[in-house]
Amino acid sequence: MLITRNALEDFARRIFAAAGSGEDEAATVAADLVEANLKGHDSHGVGLIPGYLKAREGGHLAAGAHASFLRDDGPFGVADGGGGFGQVIGREVTDWAVRRAKETGIAVVAIRNCHHLGRIGAFGERAAAAGMVSLFFVNVRIGMTFYVAPHGGRDGRLQTNPVCITVPTGADKPPLVLDFATSAIAMGKVRVAYNAKKPVPGPVLIDAEGEPTTDPAVLFGPGVGTGGPHGALLPFGGHKGFGLSLMCEVLAGALGGGGANTSAECAAQGIRNNLLGFVIDPARLGDVATIQEEVAAVIEHVKASPTLPGGEVLVAGEPERRTMQQRLAGGIPVDDGTWAGIVAAAASVGVAPPG
Repeated sequence: MLITRNALEDFARRIFAAAGSGEDEAATVAADLVEANLKGHDSHGVGLIPGYLKAREGGHLAAGAHASFLRDDGPFGVADGGGGFGQVIGREVTDWAVRRAKETGIAVVAIRNCHHLGRIGAFGERAAAAGMVSLFFVNVRIGMTFYVAPHGGRDGRLQTNPVCITVPTGADKPPLVLDFATSAIAMGKVRVAYNAKKPVPGPVLIDAEGEPTTDPAVLFGPGVGTGGPHGALLPFGGHKGFGLSLMCEVLAGALGGGGANTSAECAAQGIRNNLLGFVIDPARLGDVATIQEEVAAVIEHVKASPTLPGGEVLVAGEPERRTMQQRLAGGIPVDDGTWAGIVAAAASVGVAPPG
């Protein structure tokens, strides 16, 4: 099915409001999820609604929580998310980091004890809109079930642990936005494939025996997450993606203080995300106009490369902007399985789907 941005966002907002969120929180989370769909990141879009409501019912997601700063010391900040919506906590902490970077030149911030942060690129874009460069490293904790195998391993030992780097390119110009999971594909893309009853593109998955597979049921089929055998995602780029994922675990989990995904309390908390971020004022490093000219020259240089048949050189953030234009014009696609799950979740809190 295809649905307009406004209709989908209003539906999501009404669901979260009925589930206990205030109007501002419901609107923020709904807008974030729908924007992820608009930009082609369906893994981080409205398909998350049933899981969020389930987490809320289970006491693992706290409506109305805000970032509580445990440390606010010069360029350093440490915030506790209180188990709240990451879309809210992440924005609050990003805004703090932008303000502090304007004062001190750089902000180093850690987020602990937050529910799912959502699309990390949203925070990078927020920093870039304020003229700041940003780097975010995230680790993911989901009980004691692990969904990403280390390079050379046969079972899950890590999670999808995303990385995001954004660089502003000048007024009225789109920023560079590099935002990706360190697994071969995002966990949510496997969920989307499972709901749509489609295979995932190989080779990105292994089954419970460590053999390559394209069947998303190895991660989302009956019994997965209950302690039984299950498959795992592979890291992207072999040892390189594995190494970056490991660094996310160490930087966001250990250095940031929120805990790695081996912590004993993981099982009792449901999903938790921790983040270690760096927000930098480029004006402290040189003339901003000159920096932007250099960035523009680099972009022009790489895009001038002769292309392969049917190919095109796109820089970080460009595919998302194109997809957003297409989906704003033609509607957001939602597969039948995902839509059924959202409608069922909505019904559980007394909300009817759009007519």
